[in-house]
Amino acid sequence: MKTLINKVSFLVVFLLLLPVFIFASDYSSAQSIIPSIMGIRLEFIIFALTLVGVALFHHKTMYVALTGLVAILAFKFVFDGEFNIVSHIIGDGENEGEWRTLVNLLGLLFGFAILAKHFEESKFPKILPRFLPKGWKGAFVLLIAITILSSFLDNIAAAMIGGTIAYVVFRGKVHIGYLAAIVAASNAGGAGSVVGDTTTTLMWIDGVNPLDVTHAFIGSVVALFIFGIWGAKQQDKYQTIVMGHIENVKVDFGRIFIVFLILVFAILTNWLLDFPAVGVWIGILLGATFRKTPWEEIKNSLQGTVFLMSLVTIASVMPVNELPPASMWSAFSLGFISAVFDNIPLTKLCLEQGGYDWGILAYSVGFGGSMIWFGSSAGVALSNMYPEAKNTVKYISNGWHVTLAYIVSFFVMISLVGWHPHAPHKKEHKEQTEQVETINPEQNIIK
Repeated sequence: MKTLINKVSFLVVFLLLLPVFIFASDYSSAQSIIPSIMGIRLEFIIFALTLVGVALFHHKTMYVALTGLVAILAFKFVFDGEFNIVSHIIGDGENEGEWRTLVNLLGLLFGFAILAKHFEESKFPKILPRFLPKGWKGAFVLLIAITILSSFLDNIAAAMIGGTIAYVVFRGKVHIGYLAAIVAASNAGGAGSVVGDTTTTLMWIDGVNPLDVTHAFIGSVVALFIFGIWGAKQQDKYQTIVMGHIENVKVDFGRIFIVFLILVFAILTNWLLDFPAVGVWIGILLGATFRKTPWEEIKNSLQGTVFLMSLVTIASVMPVNELPPASMWSAFSLGFISAVFDNIPLTKLCLEQGGYDWGILAYSVGFGGSMIWFGSSAGVALSNMYPEAKNTVKYISNGWHVTLAYIVSFFVMISLVGWHPHAPHKKEHKEQTEQVETINPEQNIIK
């Protein structure tokens, strides 16, 4: 047992330090005014220490993340004369800034916490054992349902709904390995859909054809059968599905309708405005007119929300201006990086760089974050319901099947569909074409 813990601890440290290993060499020759240690810029070291602190002090994750954010911002103010926090957040003439991502994240985390409480108080989860198979197969069917749900909903909503159902049908005794499986299911479902995950939505907005990411579902299905079966068996051994007395349960269809409103408006505003949080709160406020809103859920999810907002902000100010050359192997490594480094800036960099197979990349950055609880917003949201998931060593040691699923499914996907890079990217290609036609319209050749 001690040997297993040591191996898992080594894996945890490796994953936490991976962004430093990948990005450090790009900045060894950076401006001499910015301090570095052995060629690694100091803000990367602060970031790595923050992640290690999160892993070690899992009962104080919010305070660790806030400390890391303050330390990095102070570092930027003192040593990076080009850094401007105001323009970074609200944007300037050239860039929109990070405000949209942060406001969306804030609204979704708080909003879906309220949605999950409405869903729980509707009593609908209590009648679900009637429709789920007995034993581990019932736990597996629930993971399948979460995956399907996440393909057209935000992965946070899918994870919260799945976590709420699990809490009821397993009478509050949910295995950490199964919690990791819920997070993995919510991320797997969104990997091949441009409306199922923020990263794929970013690709769609930037001009990627929605059909070019759908083959990510191949990896998702393969992964589901790996982490899903193992996670379901873990859960059934720990606590099987409890039927209970469901004949006297009265479902509050008013609250079910509120859940429906929130989800529908989230989908509409995500499609029309790229702002699903607006739709979530429209649904919540409409629901408040005929049912009491569980506002206390905002307080309950506050620490987890502040934690994730801090990590996303830290990731956004990291001096990562380029990635390793696009290849199958770099896409594979990005899956591990996304487990500790926010996948939104990673996706933006990949879109600017071009040369990736968008479906393979969507799967890597979308599903890869499932390997650690704070690697995705779905994991952080679920940890608000289940604080025990914040123990990083236990999460990885019990949810080892998620890492295995990522590795196996990635190479199965590659063997079935191959690596077909879309290079240059559509917008970049358009700009180059216009440049060619302007410079040399007769030969139509870039020189």
